[in-house]
Amino acid sequence: MMNKISKSIFIKNLIFAVATTILATSMFAQNTDTIEYFSNKTLRYEDHTYVKNIRTIQLSPEPNALTPPLILLNSEEKLLLNFDDLDGDYKTYNYTITHCNAKWEPSNILVSEFLDGFAENTISDYSFSRNTLQKYTHYTAEFPNQNLKLTKSGNYLLIVYTDNNIENICFSKRFMVFENKVDVNVSIHAATIVENRNFKQEVDFKIIYSPGEITNPYQEIYPVILQNFRWDNAIFGLSPQYVKDLELIYDYDDQNVFGGSSEFRWFDTRSLRYQSDRINKIEKGIDSIYNVWLLPDEKRTYKRYVGSNDINGKYLIKTNDGGSDAVDADYVWIHFFLPYDPATTEGTMYVFGAFSNWQSHENYRMKYNALRKGYEASILLKQGYYNYEFVLLRTSTKELDDIFTEGMHQETENDYFILVYFRRQGSWVDELVGFKRTNSRPQ
Repeated sequence: MMNKISKSIFIKNLIFAVATTILATSMFAQNTDTIEYFSNKTLRYEDHTYVKNIRTIQLSPEPNALTPPLILLNSEEKLLLNFDDLDGDYKTYNYTITHCNAKWEPSNILVSEFLDGFAENTISDYSFSRNTLQKYTHYTAEFPNQNLKLTKSGNYLLIVYTDNNIENICFSKRFMVFENKVDVNVSIHAATIVENRNFKQEVDFKIIYSPGEITNPYQEIYPVILQNFRWDNAIFGLSPQYVKDLELIYDYDDQNVFGGSSEFRWFDTRSLRYQSDRINKIEKGIDSIYNVWLLPDEKRTYKRYVGSNDINGKYLIKTNDGGSDAVDADYVWIHFFLPYDPATTEGTMYVFGAFSNWQSHENYRMKYNALRKGYEASILLKQGYYNYEFVLLRTSTKELDDIFTEGMHQETENDYFILVYFRRQGSWVDELVGFKRTNSRPQ
């Protein structure tokens, strides 16, 4: 069986290699009009949707939808994929997986070196929505499974396409498989540098490893720090400040700090029968889809810190109006408004969170309304509980700035993740040999 698979694997690797050579887009190349955005089918090694009809893509360890997509190698843990097709019909969806290095570039190894089983699989589990104004088809898949087993740790890209043709790519989604070969100890506190102490959070950590396998930690170990599992502001590849016995010490004052930001804004559309605290009005629109107007937000740049319970930018699909969250939750137009006068000339405003893949997607761009003197956006989202914030995509730097509207406080509660990659001497593969999740507040 593997000989036949290896032939298709070799062809697939060639396709991936060609796609990689023409990959010239950046994280913020999404600031284009919608037609241009979706017409570009160049494979991106990131969370990305290539077609208009696909919505609400979630990939997480079963059954916790709020947990990042990481599973332990050679364990019984599985990842659960969920997504909706708003065309509301049946399509043949397929998926394949490719291995990536620590920088999310293709590893350029044969699929047989990291996968045992079939390189291509069909998503056969689907259901049609029930009693919803927006018709859709819900698809789900679970892996690893009897047809697909991953044999190496590291970064992976899930690629979903239609009709057994990878050129019909629909979306790509990142996930990780890790091992517990090193220990990670983390300390999070206010920034050491005095002028940053009230605004930024410092992530100090040390990596403890066993003798023998790691011979040159400065070259073989590559850590990545994530705040709330965002990749747009990740810190890549810090070198150890010093080595003590079998410990790599990362205790910098400036290279390992993140802006604390503020607690996330939120809204709750689990029921369309009543208005929750953040909702101003609910109406059925002329297109027979519900419209939800949120209460006007406010600019928080210079506001004092206000504590609140949030889910750190994530979202949870949930309906109280039906039996199944997957197929009874309806799609709703959510209307945002941020008073802001006059309009900024420094860039473009976006609604931002895990639901936007932490990216400046055209679907989440805000437009300035001169009559209302503020920024507004209308976004089609599935019923649930959502965290969000407003960010500015700066014209000068092409970087996302959430401090512009949200402010920055060291007291803010944030999740932090340390990923430890290891590349053996002479190898092309970055193995994910350590993983640590912690919080800015002592538990």
